[in-house]
Amino acid sequence: MQPTSSTARVCLASASPRRRELLAQIGLAHTVVRPDIDEAVLPQEAAADYVVRMARGKAHAVARRGGALPVLAADTSVVLAGEILGKPRDAAHGMAMLAQLSARTHQVLTAVALAAGGLVTHRLSTSEVRFRALTAAECRAYWDSGEPRDKAGGYAIQGRGAVFIEHLSGSYSGVMGLPLYETAELLAAAGLAGALPASAPEAGR
Repeated sequence: MQPTSSTARVCLASASPRRRELLAQIGLAHTVVRPDIDEAVLPQEAAADYVVRMARGKAHAVARRGGALPVLAADTSVVLAGEILGKPRDAAHGMAMLAQLSARTHQVLTAVALAAGGLVTHRLSTSEVRFRALTAAECRAYWDSGEPRDKAGGYAIQGRGAVFIEHLSGSYSGVMGLPLYETAELLAAAGLAGALPASAPEAGR
């Protein structure tokens, strides 16, 4: 495990710059360790079960390496009509995803897990996102921007993809990849509310 800074309060089991930005937004000092787990979806596995299994697995995998810090992990899936839309393989796949999302409502599921005190606990955030109708030219231009290439569902709500979103019901930070309300709940439930610069909500509220 990489050395931790003296000020870090948690270890983030993710290489995602979006998740780092969100932790910085709430003033949670952290270090980063990339998890190494098999991310294949199991046969007949529901999307909610998948993201929970991934988040818990990432937290557990990094916690097993040792280290004094609690380990925070998350996993996000874009789900359309029960189908998990992963990261686009290439341009054709990415633009096909956008065409599928066009003028439809999809779910974004993000599970966040915390390994602390020998236990792994988790929360699940579910959001609904509706896209406006997209043209083929818009999909092509968006792909050519480079933004969607490593994003679940082939878009980024915090980037240029925001102009496609007609309506959002749920957690903006959850759609980005780390639901901050649920993260604060986990920290509070584990007795780590003091890791945040302001009081965290009571668990279960």
